[in-house]
Amino acid sequence: FFYSDFASCGSPRPKQAARPPTPLAQSMPIELEAPFWGFMGAAFALVFSNMGAAYGTGKSGIGISTLGVGQPELIMKSIVPVVMAGGVGLYGLLIA
Repeated sequence: FFYSDFASCGSPRPKQAARPPTPLAQSMPIELEAPFWGFMGAAFALVFSNMGAAYGTGKSGIGISTLGVGQPELIMKSIVPVVMAGGVGLYGLLIA
């Protein structure tokens, strides 16, 4: 809301010295800037958490494959890191 919307509710607005606008203020009005940064933060949380989950799944998949060659009886015990890496992606989805 702007102060001028409530000018009839009380005393008139005091005069202030005009300041030159900053480059960001020239490019985007303040009411459009806040949702932009909010959605960018949500997008960054989602993107980076899923990139981390994909990296963790890939690294643990390589480890499971290597383990399966030497000790195939331990493959089911080594599924836990894959599930934890997927949990990181879901956590990022919840945060976003």
